[in-house]
Amino acid sequence: MDMEMKYRIGHGYDVHRLGDNRKLILGGVEIPNNNIGLTGHSDADVLIHAIIDALLGAAGLGDIGEHFPNSDEKYKNISSVILLEEITELINKNYIISNIDCVVILEEPRLVKYKETMKEKLSEILQIAMSDINIKAKTEEGLGFTGEKKGIAAHAVCLLYEKTNG
Repeated sequence: MDMEMKYRIGHGYDVHRLGDNRKLILGGVEIPNNNIGLTGHSDADVLIHAIIDALLGAAGLGDIGEHFPNSDEKYKNISSVILLEEITELINKNYIISNIDCVVILEEPRLVKYKETMKEKLSEILQIAMSDINIKAKTEEGLGFTGEKKGIAAHAVCLLYEKTNG
């Protein structure tokens, strides 16, 4: 292995409140949830937002708020897929995404039947194999704001390696 190869690890976190009359979108996939979804300036996809922050952190490029400020009306109700596409293009200039590992923290709905679709969508956007993406869903056993069904949180970690000129 090339000892000059540089690896970079990033961690991302996001949280949004649940609210009525919103679509629940996680990992770019709409999930039926009785018209209860995440509230925010964009579509509030906590999973994609955590992935974006992990990628930006690993590359040393700041955070999602610096790239897509919620004070800018052009991002109002925007699909987080579009934001991730832009960040993927930025990251791919100098890095290769090795893998991404995520956890979504929520009481309901159960995500087991949506995880493969989410991985498929994310692999298309990130231009990596589905096998390089892992998504876990956890409850907090009724504890805290996620346990009380007031919001959903997500964490993501990623490994990037720097492209070599050779």
